[in-house]
Amino acid sequence: MKAIVILGGGYGGVSVVHQLLEQDLPADHEIILIDRMPFQGLKTEYYALASGTVADVDVRVPFPQDSRVRMVYGVITEIDLEHRCVHLEDQTIDYEQLVIALGCTDKYHNIPGADQHTHSIQSFASTRETFCRIMDVKPYGQISIVGGGLSGVELASELREARADLNVRIVDRGASILSAFPDKLQSYVRGWFEEHQIEMLTHANITRVEEGVLYNGDMPVHTDLTVWTAGIQPALPVQKLDLPKDVQGRLEINAYHQLPAYPNVYVVGDCASLPFSPSAQLAEAQGIQVAEVMQAIWKGDTPQLGQIKLKGVLGSLGKKSGFGLMGKRMIMMGRVPRALKSGVLWMSKNHFG
Repeated sequence: MKAIVILGGGYGGVSVVHQLLEQDLPADHEIILIDRMPFQGLKTEYYALASGTVADVDVRVPFPQDSRVRMVYGVITEIDLEHRCVHLEDQTIDYEQLVIALGCTDKYHNIPGADQHTHSIQSFASTRETFCRIMDVKPYGQISIVGGGLSGVELASELREARADLNVRIVDRGASILSAFPDKLQSYVRGWFEEHQIEMLTHANITRVEEGVLYNGDMPVHTDLTVWTAGIQPALPVQKLDLPKDVQGRLEINAYHQLPAYPNVYVVGDCASLPFSPSAQLAEAQGIQVAEVMQAIWKGDTPQLGQIKLKGVLGSLGKKSGFGLMGKRMIMMGRVPRALKSGVLWMSKNHFG
């Protein structure tokens, strides 16, 4: 059997699997999906898992059950492109075609102590650990969230609903939280934070992190617990690959999502260099196209791919409010974008859309 090995059971990897299964998979091919966990974790909802407003079973989705799919569980230690194999801690898997969909890990920007004294929401396991640590913070203790992007904003607002007794602070180096979004949307979210007593520390320059303290330049900022949402980078096995990458460390790919030097290797999601910000929506769209490329090659055709068009971004401010940006201009604020985000989550759980 010829193995199509997919590294990572996140949005991109699972998207490839579903698309291949929906079409005619050659009889001499099998899909091998490798992941650490026995289920897909819905990463866009990890902020709620960390806050305790959802149970972990609410952000799990079963992997596809099909005789053409073989699951392998373990931690990937090395991708050997020359020998067409992937090394896990306890075994080696050979492949005919490979899809790298390993997602990302935190990027600490070489700030001393950041990796030791902050907590993460990048993996299912680290998010559950972060939840436990947050719940252990004493009443009226201080939670600091470093990073004022989408993840940090959603975590801060959800924490305000989860534990009204906590002091919540969001720290960002820019002039405003959500600096990549339009001014009107930034203003709305800042107003929501002010109304709900979430402190915003902007123009911050975190120079080091110690237990119980952040240093903004030379000024100590005391905290009981710090969560890091201030940057991502591709997973470690991708970091180890000596191949052309962009400034974010993402692998450069061609128009068919392939490594130019290894056309049997595809890259999707946070590991792929594309002119978009990383997102679940992008990873799923790439996954569909990767499957289309494979199917065209099997038929002896030239792949015909359309341009990836993203629908927009939705964010939550607790369970009753939210914000959205559709296209480049349409801004939504309030209950409607929050309801839409709930609908998107339902579709993700049911592999629909």
